[in-house]
Amino acid sequence: VQLQASGGGLVQAGGSLRLSCATSGGIFAFDAMGWHRQAPGKQRELVARITNIRSGSTTYYTDSVKGRFTISRDYAKNTVYLQMNSLKPEDTGVYYCNVVFTNRNYWGQGTEVTVSS
Repeated sequence: VQLQASGGGLVQAGGSLRLSCATSGGIFAFDAMGWHRQAPGKQRELVARITNIRSGSTTYYTDSVKGRFTISRDYAKNTVYLQMNSLKPEDTGVYYCNVVFTNRNYWGQGTEVTVSS
């Protein structure tokens, strides 16, 4: 599985960005899809995830992004999105898309998000 992330950039606090992750495989086959981020000097953390894809799907968001971020997918385009609204400086970091397929984790190359105050 190959993942290509895009959409990062520099934005002012309160602004929005939409990250995209194009996958080489059919989304419906994956066990889970998600976005993680790594802020400078910190460990990588899970931001949002979709699981149970083949049975209705379940979404998860870390508390700090609830109500501001939305994860979604487009089956036809084999793409996962992360819509980020009301961005805060603490959202700054490198965002990685992640797919779980046959119990293995696959990672995209990361896209950098910088939120200025």
